[in-house]
Amino acid sequence: MLVKVYGAAVQGVSATLITIEVNCSKGIKFMLVGLPDASIKESHERIQSALQVNGYKFPRQQVIINMSPADIRKEGSAYDLPLAIGILAASGSIETDILDKYMLMGELSLDGSILPIKGALPIAIKAREEGFSGLVLPKKNVREAAVVEGLEVYGVDNISEVVRFFNKEERFTPFIVDIQEEFSKNQQIFDFDFADVKGQENVKRAIEVAAAGGHNIIMVGPPGAGKSMMAKRIPSILPPLTLDEAIETTKIHSVAGKINTEISLMAVRPFRSPHHTISDVAMVGGGIYPQPGEISLAHNGVLFLDELPEFNRSVLEVLRQPLEDRSISISRSRFAVEYPASFMLVASMNPCPCGYYNHPEKTCVCSQGIVQKYLNKISGPLLDRIDIQIEIVPVPFDKISASAISEKSEEIRKRVIRAREIQAERFKNVDSVHCNAQMSSKLMQKYALPDKDGLELLKMAMNRFNLSARAYDRILKVSRTIADLNESDKILPVHLAEAINYRNLDRENWAERQ
Repeated sequence: MLVKVYGAAVQGVSATLITIEVNCSKGIKFMLVGLPDASIKESHERIQSALQVNGYKFPRQQVIINMSPADIRKEGSAYDLPLAIGILAASGSIETDILDKYMLMGELSLDGSILPIKGALPIAIKAREEGFSGLVLPKKNVREAAVVEGLEVYGVDNISEVVRFFNKEERFTPFIVDIQEEFSKNQQIFDFDFADVKGQENVKRAIEVAAAGGHNIIMVGPPGAGKSMMAKRIPSILPPLTLDEAIETTKIHSVAGKINTEISLMAVRPFRSPHHTISDVAMVGGGIYPQPGEISLAHNGVLFLDELPEFNRSVLEVLRQPLEDRSISISRSRFAVEYPASFMLVASMNPCPCGYYNHPEKTCVCSQGIVQKYLNKISGPLLDRIDIQIEIVPVPFDKISASAISEKSEEIRKRVIRAREIQAERFKNVDSVHCNAQMSSKLMQKYALPDKDGLELLKMAMNRFNLSARAYDRILKVSRTIADLNESDKILPVHLAEAINYRNLDRENWAERQ
């Protein structure tokens, strides 16, 4: 008897429909074709044990299974459940009248338990697109998949439940989640707040500008100045995720297997802080079977690189293209996948190897050449892609010990959201541009050109600091954001002056300062 069951293969952050054809006939062979990997070929033993433990018989017949389309490589153990159900249906142990209305995915344990899988959200989206009535998958993935409206999602713990479901021996209720309620409930939950930060008003202002325009920022200062402390609080002032952004972000984390099974949607912007020993593949994604890297896991959020010069040079250089294109394409001989990578880069570093160059109280023991060599670990093109470069000095004792409460993240966030609303209105007819940092040269000519006095000020700064053409663009983008924070239609010289001040760490003059 020939039957068909349906699953899905996750490629990138989307899924492809997989049709599993099972034919039971006279003979004793078991053949599995359709470009399966080793873990799928091993499913025979898992399925046999799971069926036996739960009182079902593995057919004593020739079983031929084809996974179509045969030119797509199938990976992972998530096909165990559809394979097992297909075998039972082909041998006559399961009714087949509603089998074609449901997609199935899940890994089988030897006792028949169904273990969680990766990529439940993109699989659920694909099931709805293909017109399936429902999706049957592990119970731990059910909240994630139930986000997709118009699709019945059933969570199961054991293969015997699936058999009873298709044989209509037991009535199952699809899992339902109130997306709006759960999404809004978790949007205001933050572990850190800027109210905890004493002093550093100029740095807070720079971070506010960066958050308002989606700009990349680097903080340079001695150990203990508060660089990491402030970086961890940046998500608390970023605008809340929209529902579309939340679904897109959740899809990436779902594919990587990093979704908390207790939530249905990621409601807070991600904050990723990889260690400086990370490899370039782990940073951008890839591998034999490509997986999202840290830059994609930080999509719609923050990628924090602490002690930037300590990262391997090749790791930093692979960031250059994603910072411009806001996506990363990973190519293999048979296929290519593309992951989104629209993130806000936040970096921090010491000013020199000893950490005390330009310190107001402690003496730096590094020679001028050593300081320049330390900064040279970061290439000029990468440094140019960082819009805001701010220097941090330690907070004096009287400010640390002061009882005055600093401004809360909630207040800063209101100003950031207002600036983003202005930008959203400005770019409402422009595809793929949502904030000032994403402006193209054409858009800058339209929205970010200063007046005559501003151009003269910018010319003086370019000549004095020997800034590059890319730095010129960054200054204009940042000044546009500063004007938006002040709700000004025009870019005034005062806005440009503040933006120019955020380029004071450019490599041409850094090691020459006393």
